[in-house]
Amino acid sequence: MRLRMAALLLLMAVFAVIVGCGKSPSEVSSNGDSSTSAPSSGGGLFSHSVTVPEGTTIVVRLDQTISSKTSHSGDTFTATVAQPVSIGDKVAIPEGSTASGTVVTAKARGRFKGAAILKVVLNQVTVRNSNYAVETNADSRYMKGKGKRTATMIGGGAGLGALIGGLAGGGKGALIGAGAGAAAGTAGTAFTDNKDIVLPAEQAITFRLLKPIDVKM
Repeated sequence: MRLRMAALLLLMAVFAVIVGCGKSPSEVSSNGDSSTSAPSSGGGLFSHSVTVPEGTTIVVRLDQTISSKTSHSGDTFTATVAQPVSIGDKVAIPEGSTASGTVVTAKARGRFKGAAILKVVLNQVTVRNSNYAVETNADSRYMKGKGKRTATMIGGGAGLGALIGGLAGGGKGALIGAGAGAAAGTAGTAFTDNKDIVLPAEQAITFRLLKPIDVKM
């Protein structure tokens, strides 16, 4: 009888050892800290973004000269952000960020009539090596044509030529002088009054966002 009891107790002890060895590490140390646990998705491991709202102004300085006479519609230009763009206490677009834009319209001033027109827009800003497409209003500049004043100057030149011609040689001389005077008046106008719109390098231009953009921080 005693032998049977001892054998039963031994069998129970062996069974308990087998069951204990079969438990997973997480069951054995339910209250311990595991060094192999997965890291949390928080803790600032992932970047976030800041929305720059519609209506925000971006001031840039041109890297090159743009002119209504020498530039053409579709030409591109580069610029540098002149002032930081801040949203709350965060700088979304730092000063010195690069930018690029497009010449929408470039029309030279007419010799006899027609205004000079120059329109440019901003298309892109680069912040922390990331490019962001932007849509802005157009910076539009106009310069009135010299039509009426030019005609007056040409007429004045012709009249002066006719007077000189008349004094020099009578009727026929008056006609020759009139033609010479008109030519002189035209040349003078083209040289002195045919100016165009010029935006030199380092010129500051302010653009306004028409749509918001999300900038990664």
